[in-house]
Amino acid sequence: MSNKDLLNNVKKLRELTGVGFKDCKVAIEENNGDIEKSIEFLRKKGIAKASKKMGRNASEGLALVYNKSDEVAVVEINSETDFVAKNKDFLSFSKEISKINFEVSANIEKLNLSKMANGKTVNDNLISLISKIGEKITIRRSSFFNNKEGKNFFYIHSAVEKNIGKIVSVVKILNIDNNELGKKIAMHIAASSPLAIDKSGLKKEVIDKELEIIKAELINSGKSGDLADKISKGKINKFISDNTLLNQLWIMDPKKKVSDILQENKKDKEIKIINFVRFKVGEGV
Repeated sequence: MSNKDLLNNVKKLRELTGVGFKDCKVAIEENNGDIEKSIEFLRKKGIAKASKKMGRNASEGLALVYNKSDEVAVVEINSETDFVAKNKDFLSFSKEISKINFEVSANIEKLNLSKMANGKTVNDNLISLISKIGEKITIRRSSFFNNKEGKNFFYIHSAVEKNIGKIVSVVKILNIDNNELGKKIAMHIAASSPLAIDKSGLKKEVIDKELEIIKAELINSGKSGDLADKISKGKINKFISDNTLLNQLWIMDPKKKVSDILQENKKDKEIKIINFVRFKVGEGV
């Protein structure tokens, strides 16, 4: 193989894989100029590189929304640093993932196996991106809201581009005609971070754990067992109110609760919040 052919093959391999010149040159030489075998060679090498990076912490990144025909999909894609989250390759990858995520109704397993524009799977492209950028990158979580039973509203906080930001909230509301109110409820969710719609949606282990912490704090401060039990009931009720959407103070008017706002704006039927999600990039990682 001539030097010209070698350089042409290296250039083509770089365009196909996004991998650096040196690695592509080795791949071409190891596989006698065969592009397909060279891609496989780099893929294996890329997997080895990626596996070393997957033990790191990835708590930066982006949350993205894709909406069409009143259906909404949201996905969180993480990187190790905010610098990479602004990288054009990461951003381009994330935008395409957001669209595919919508098409597969936010099914992560289907998403990973889906083909991207370059003909390779999402998983293969993810490995290539990790190898190219040199950071751990993960598709962390996703959610989908169909257009049945209610209207969907979303809000993006700290937007870097349209439908891309650091905090994303989506809410499905039944019997609502006021779109502006729907958007404000989505904004409230982003700002107030509720854990559930009401008390029934809070996991028992969450309440039990909080109660355990409250009691321990009271006893450590010198309160007797009986008094600690009495005070803890009031504190746990406040915890429930602070963390359930309907009981939270409305951010637009803290003298009212979210439930009051729904009551004030109802027409023929009760306005009902069916479901919501709030993705804050890196939260809980």
